[in-house]
Amino acid sequence: MINTLMIDGHKTIVVYDPEIDMFRGEFVGLSGGADFYASDVAGLKTEGKISLQVYLDLCQEKGIAPYKSYSGKFNVRIPPALHATAAEAAAASQMSLNQWIAEAIEGHAAAA
Repeated sequence: MINTLMIDGHKTIVVYDPEIDMFRGEFVGLSGGADFYASDVAGLKTEGKISLQVYLDLCQEKGIAPYKSYSGKFNVRIPPALHATAAEAAAASQMSLNQWIAEAIEGHAAAA
């Protein structure tokens, strides 16, 4: 299970690190790393805001774009049988394989 937390409109992934007995948060969608640690949710929010601000300030200072850009293209390697099953399902839905996969990803991403 993936746990997410919104901090100042930015999504973070939160995991528990048993080695240090703390939660670790990491912002997603940034062009670099901005992570933070705390022992509770309130602490995560506080530390996350600080980490994000430090990251954004550093990006501005160095002239770096703070957010990743996505082309909308990526390769996926799947077993041939799954490829065939997906192509058949797309055809049955009167969709291109690309449209069918985009909808499947959209549905799963919204659930996450």
